[in-house]
Amino acid sequence: MLHLIIVTVQEIRNPLKDKFRNKDVALGVAVTIPCPEVAEALAHIGFDWLFIDMEHAPLELTDVKLILQAVAGTNTVPVVRVPWNDFVIIKRVLDLGVFNIIVPWINSRKEAEEAVKACKYPPEGIRGCGPLRASLYGLKTKEYLEKANFEVAVIVQIETAKAVQNINEILSVKGVDATFVGPMDLSVSLGYLGNPQHPEVKAAIEKIAEAHENTKVCPGIASSIEQLKEHLELGYRFINIGSDIGLIRGGARKLLQSAKNILKESAFS
Repeated sequence: MLHLIIVTVQEIRNPLKDKFRNKDVALGVAVTIPCPEVAEALAHIGFDWLFIDMEHAPLELTDVKLILQAVAGTNTVPVVRVPWNDFVIIKRVLDLGVFNIIVPWINSRKEAEEAVKACKYPPEGIRGCGPLRASLYGLKTKEYLEKANFEVAVIVQIETAKAVQNINEILSVKGVDATFVGPMDLSVSLGYLGNPQHPEVKAAIEKIAEAHENTKVCPGIASSIEQLKEHLELGYRFINIGSDIGLIRGGARKLLQSAKNILKESAFS
């Protein structure tokens, strides 16, 4: 009896960058817990992207690799925020097979250029060549090397008063595909610690959005379900709307309160 074994090899392609090009809205959720099962469960819900946070969360390279493996069978696209604009860190994350990199604390044209160079192979950048997992362990090395510079999305984070001041220069950098506004850090930088709803912070967020209008750069922001409509109306399209911790906390709080309400209404109170 003849048995056919069909091996499928995933395509070297970045669906999120397609959304940027098409000006589609992409909704994401943050992953901060070093647990692949949590990321996998969120990915199966149907979010467009997962915000895997190496900057503020206790996630190391091994954690990122396990999360990537966990969500590989879903349509949710992983996006990794690296801890700093460092070409070595960025190279190692890209070599894991990540196609979307958020680089924090970009304040100038020069820093944006450095982020782009870190994500691109020569002659466009300085990325070292050793894409083991990214090339499917050698199954698609040639295709990966040919497509990586085009498919990898460089997302620069705008989170300071200086970045707002230099927003037009930052957006003019070739290779910047999207921005990502951090309202909390922006509030700190503008002198309104922990108050992203302050009128001056909101004015800065609006100014950032307006600066994108005549560019091909996709505007992104860390938002919430309460602010989503407002941010959509400003033109933001790459939007994080929650986090694993927030969903666990909110769900647990609601569950406990519901149980307490039942206790009050029952003979067991």
